Amino acid sequence: MGANTAENTNLRLKAVLDVLSEEAWTGAKPNAGAVLGEAIARVPLNDQESELLSGGIPRGHKTLTTATAKLVKAGWLVKGRSGWSITDDGQRATVAFAEPAAFASALDAGTPVPAGTPLPSAPVAKPAKPAKAAKTAATPAAKAEEAPSKAGKVAGKAAKIVEEVVAPVAKAVRKRKPAAKAAQSAEATAETAAAAAPAVSVETIEQPEAVAVAGDFNVLIGAPANWAPQYDEAQMELDQADQLWKIAADIPAGFYTFKIALNRSWDENYGAFGVFDGPNHEVHHGGGLLVIQYDHRTRDIVLR
Repeated sequence: MGANTAENTNLRLKAVLDVLSEEAWTGAKPNAGAVLGEAIARVPLNDQESELLSGGIPRGHKTLTTATAKLVKAGWLVKGRSGWSITDDGQRATVAFAEPAAFASALDAGTPVPAGTPLPSAPVAKPAKPAKAAKTAATPAAKAEEAPSKAGKVAGKAAKIVEEVVAPVAKAVRKRKPAAKAAQSAEATAETAAAAAPAVSVETIEQPEAVAVAGDFNVLIGAPANWAPQYDEAQMELDQADQLWKIAADIPAGFYTFKIALNRSWDENYGAFGVFDGPNHEVHHGGGLLVIQYDHRTRDIVLR
């Protein structure tokens, strides 16, 4: 840990790149909350940084979120709608500026990565303990599960959010496929399945181009600022199966307020009870995963 908040923030910025560099080998793009959470786990907040600001945001967390803009400006980090990813230059920066002091100096001065710097080597998985190895079959998959990397756990968390939250209805619909009779031909099976499958009564309506959750917790999910519906990190995803817009975020306990804003602006926004330009939605969150669903048919939301 550094001597002050500035040093700690630089250490966490380096940790952000380290996490993403490790994650690059899996091909996954972890969400902002997972990356920031892991960086803070590696460089814990001190007492001052743990102080909660308005909305229940730890001071150090907000400082780190804002500081990640320096990684984007350096060309080392890309913040996308589907998650964060590290560039090739960013990976090389973890090699060229491996020492915290060199990293902080290069980032502040805008020092380019030296030509010829190689990409980092693949992270080495921790070996399984002998006791565990004796209990399980010695297959590559089993060994990988016994000794996952810390970055792999982050990716698993992000994947779980996508699998369990973003598309729950789509999964349910897939499970409803009727069993086909073994004696039927392929063509008859398809026709029978289509006829027997229960209809999903979902009204298809004209949807907006984009829907954002704009509130006082946007910086916690990676956006540069709160109450700013134009940023990718605030955008929801449309589930075609049930026509609901959804977003999931792992945020600290606290009292939060927000609105639903359409098409990346405040021109059309909806507050409590689906009222146009109405009062803010409010939520007393106990900490952990917060899931928000928006129904454009009613202009209202559901919290899970």
